[in-house]
Amino acid sequence: MIPIDHGTSMGPLRGLEDVAALANAVAAGGANALALHKGLVRFAGPELGTRLACVIHLSASTNLSPKPNLKVPVGEVREAIALGADAISIHVNIGGEDEERMLADFGTVATACNEFGFPLLAMTYPRGQNVKNAYDVEVVKHCARLSAELGADLVKTNYTGDPNSFREVVRSCPIPVLIAGGPKIDSDRKLLEMIEGAVQAGAGGVSIGRNVFQHPDVEGITRAIAQIVFEGKSAESVYRW
Repeated sequence: MIPIDHGTSMGPLRGLEDVAALANAVAAGGANALALHKGLVRFAGPELGTRLACVIHLSASTNLSPKPNLKVPVGEVREAIALGADAISIHVNIGGEDEERMLADFGTVATACNEFGFPLLAMTYPRGQNVKNAYDVEVVKHCARLSAELGADLVKTNYTGDPNSFREVVRSCPIPVLIAGGPKIDSDRKLLEMIEGAVQAGAGGVSIGRNVFQHPDVEGITRAIAQIVFEGKSAESVYRW
């Protein structure tokens, strides 16, 4: 999955100028889903809903806010379905002072998804003043398990840094766990090795944004990722930059 919801939180990042061209490139590279806010659906072109599943994101905040980690609802499940969504996603941060509000919103969205029989992806991260290390296996396990317990069908969270520790996350969670790409990584090899490690540990997939849409070869890096995720190839065998 390629998430492109960054424009709401960070503004118009490089690589997100032409959504239709981006959708075409990642579809050609073998991605199978795009996560985006409702307003971009009409600009994403024919690949969305055909070669790319449409995952509509219902949470937002901005990095200009005094509370950037507080994600609030900006849409409803019914609305997303009317726009042609194949799945719904929400963002929840645990470990901060606004955790309870986001958990309550999580519960509301999960209930609506159950009523409509719609899959829910929870993007759940350890972020807040009570989190000392956002990649610590215990807090990442907590994020993953919480998501399953509150009704998500998939969870996206941090990679813990190595296959052995991430295997603990996967084992502790009954739903598929996807890893986030996070900030732009300075090495394509490091990115691909991270993905290979996650797949070896049993990850259900990946959700990579900036490291794909800001890459000079969007289709190529997407294809390399897809070959690791879907074909089990090694990072070394697909690396070409």
